[in-house]
Order: sequence, then C-alpha cells, then structure tokens
Amino acid sequence: MIKKPHATLKHKYTPKQGQYLAFIHYYTKLNGYSPAEADMQKYFKVTPPSVHQMILSLERRGLIEKTPGKPRSIS
Repeated sequence: MIKKPHATLKHKYTPKQGQYLAFIHYYTKLNGYSPAEADMQKYFKVTPPSVHQMILSLERRGLIEKTPGKPRSIS
C-alpha cells in the first residue's frame, strides 16, 4: 500500500490578519470608504502602533494596498 502525503494548506495570512482584512472589507462595504487606522484601533481595542504594524504587515504580504499620504486609501 502506497501512502500519499497529506496536502498541507498554507494560509496567506494569520487568523488575526484575517480579522483585520474582514473588518476592512465590511467597513468599506458599509461606509463606502476604507477605515482609518483609528477606526481599527477602536474596534480591536489595541494601541495605534499595533494597528500600524498590522497594516504594514498586510501591505508587505500584498493583501492590501495603501496610497502614501492619502487618508483612508486602503484597498
């Protein structure tokens, strides 16, 4: 009997990153514009540096795009 290797699923993001992505998606869908970092800070009850680092992480992974110098430009 030949054993087949199990297919491993690699997620492109962590569960926490997924929560931020979902928040960005639904906030944008409901409001017609993307959230500010302050909106995410209030929702997730975290510090401003925590939100900023998460946004940078999502951007580095290519999961979001942000226009420098333009507020609410997450897409």
